[in-house]
Amino acid sequence: MPIIVVLALAALAQPAAAAELDASGMSALWGLPFAGLLLSIALMPLLAGRIWHHHYGAITAGWSLLFLLPFAAIHGAGTAATEFAHVMVQEYVPFIALLLALYTVGGGILLRGTLIGTPLVNTAILALGTAIASLMGTTGAAMVLIRPMIRANAFRTRKTHTFVFFIFLVANIGGSLTPLGDPPLYLGFLKGVPFFWPTTHLFTEFLVCGVILLALYYLLDSWVWAKERPVPPAAPAERLSLDGLVNLPLLLVVVGVVLMQGIWQPGEITLFGQHVGLERVVAVILFLAVTVASMRLTPAEVREANGFAWGAIVEVAKLFAGIFVTMAPVLAILRAGREGALGGVVSLVSTPDGTPVPAMYFWLTGLLSSFLDNAPTYLVFFNMAGGDPAWLTGEGALVLAAISCGAVFMGANSYIGNAPNFMVKAIVEEQGVRMPSFFGYCAWAAVILLPLFALITLLFFRG
Repeated sequence: MPIIVVLALAALAQPAAAAELDASGMSALWGLPFAGLLLSIALMPLLAGRIWHHHYGAITAGWSLLFLLPFAAIHGAGTAATEFAHVMVQEYVPFIALLLALYTVGGGILLRGTLIGTPLVNTAILALGTAIASLMGTTGAAMVLIRPMIRANAFRTRKTHTFVFFIFLVANIGGSLTPLGDPPLYLGFLKGVPFFWPTTHLFTEFLVCGVILLALYYLLDSWVWAKERPVPPAAPAERLSLDGLVNLPLLLVVVGVVLMQGIWQPGEITLFGQHVGLERVVAVILFLAVTVASMRLTPAEVREANGFAWGAIVEVAKLFAGIFVTMAPVLAILRAGREGALGGVVSLVSTPDGTPVPAMYFWLTGLLSSFLDNAPTYLVFFNMAGGDPAWLTGEGALVLAAISCGAVFMGANSYIGNAPNFMVKAIVEEQGVRMPSFFGYCAWAAVILLPLFALITLLFFRG
C-alpha cells in the first residue's frame, strides 16, 4: 500500500497538530467509502467468497484509498496525512494493541475437563461470561470462554444460535458495568465519569437485558435440544481445571494498564504530528510486552489444545484499520452537530428549546454504534450532550445512562458494532462451525434485540 506509506511519511513533516477534522462544510458523500466497505463485508463472503477470503485486506485498503486519495486531492496531501496519522496514532494503534494483548492472553488460558453442551450448561457459560465481562473486558471474557463453549457443543448439530447469544451477552451487554468492560465506558472514565458510576447507574438495565436474554436462550436451546435429540459423548468425565495459569497475572497487568491511563497523566509527546499522552504510549508498549510474555511463557501444547490461531486477530486488525479510516469523515460530520450534513439526525436528540431527549440519545447512539465503532460514537454523543461530566453524572444522569447503554448494548446489533463480535465469529468459523452472514446476524439482532431495546426504552428512558 505505497500511498499509505507516503501519507505516513508526509505526516512526519507536518507541524504538531491534535485538532480533529472540521466537517462543518463536508458532504455526506464522504461516507460512501465507509458504506462501500460495510457492503463488501456483508455481501462479498456470500457473492464472491473465494475472492474475499484471499483478498479482504486489499479490498479494505482499496476502500480506504477511495477516501484518502480524493481527500488529499481536495485538501492537500499534508492534511490527508495528518488525518490518517490522527486515526492511526490516536485511535487505531491503542485499540488494536489492547485487543492483541487480550486475544493472546485469553487464548493461553485453557479450561480442561468435561463440559457437555446441554441447555443448562450453555446457559451457565453465558451467564458466567456476562458476569465477568465487566471485570476483564468483553474481549477478555470472550477469548477465555469461546473455545470451551465450542468444545462443549462439538457433538451438537444445531448450535449457531448459541454463538449468536454469546456475542449478544458476553461480547457486548456483559461489559456495561465498569470502564474495564467496554471501550465506550473507558472513554467516559477518561473524560471524568467516576469509575463505579456505570455500576450504580446501569446495573438495572444490565440485569433486565441479561436475565431476559439468558431466559430466552435457555428456552430456545431447550427446544432445539428436544428437536435434535443429540447424543452426548460417552467419554469418562474429567474434572474442570485451568491450564496456562501464567496468563492470569498477565490479564491483571492488562487491567492495571487500562486503569493506569485514567489515573497517571505525565504529559504529552509528539508522534507523526499528533500530541499523544505519554501514558497511552506506555500502555501500547506494555500491551505488546504482555503479548510477547504470554506467547513465551505459555506452553505450546496449551495453545494447541485450545485451538489457538492468529487468523481471527489478523482479520480484525485488517478490517478495522479500514473501518477506522473510512468512518473518520462520518464521525467528523456527526461531531459538527447541527451545522454538519447530518444535522437533521443530530437535532433529534433534543427538543427545540434544547431539552435533551434520553430515548433519542439511546437509539441514535445505539444505532450508529451498530455500524460505527461504538467508542468514538459514544464520545460524539457525550460531547453533544454538553461534555460536562459533573452535569452528566448528576442532573443529566439519565442522558449519560442512555448514551452508555446505547453504545454498549447496541454494539451487538452487527458483527462490526464491537470488535469481539468479529473475533468470536472468526474463531467459531475456524473450528468449522457455520455462522450467520452479515445480514443474517443482523436479522437475529433485529428479531431478538430490537424488541428488548424497545422495552428498555419504555422502562428507563422515557423521561
